[in-house]
Amino acid sequence: MLSIDPNLQSERDNYKLLTGSIIPRPVAFVTTLSGTGVLNAAPFSYFNIVTADPPMISVSVQRKQGLPKDTARNAMELGAFVVHISDESNIEQINEAAAALPPDESEIALAGLTPVPSESIPVPGVAEAKVRMECVLERAIQLGGTAEHPAADLLIGRVVRFHIAESVYEGGRITAAELKAISRLAGNDYAALGPVFSIRRPE
Repeated sequence: MLSIDPNLQSERDNYKLLTGSIIPRPVAFVTTLSGTGVLNAAPFSYFNIVTADPPMISVSVQRKQGLPKDTARNAMELGAFVVHISDESNIEQINEAAAALPPDESEIALAGLTPVPSESIPVPGVAEAKVRMECVLERAIQLGGTAEHPAADLLIGRVVRFHIAESVYEGGRITAAELKAISRLAGNDYAALGPVFSIRRPE
């Protein structure tokens, strides 16, 4: 087995090991609103659950040359954002929204997605997602890099409203076979859910 010291590798080499090993990763499609009212959107696979009491989720937004990306900056300024679960029906459009646009241009328009008003926060979501979560920013934590130039902004959002398509909702649960969530692998690769199996946990 290879033994690799991350301190002796470049950031890019460590990135390749992380994204190739920690798979599959769910893809959060995040919308935010700029100070000038532009609806920004971008996908992120550094994404997961934090706690269910109250419901919180985390999205890590990597910085570019030490500067926050539009998503992190907007979320921190307004204190709110919307997280959508990417699925087979919308992943092509979500991938289009990953384009590096200027802050005054909307990725939603570029990708041909449909804005829909939120109920509890001022940030719109997109109608095409089967699951979306309105979030208020619980905490933003600067991580990595140096004290002067952090590498990432970890956004922890408290979910204040769930929107669930009836087609994926059954008895208080999400039906995975109907949601058809997409996961991120490495490079340009994604994966569908694939076979599902169950293993009973020990008591």
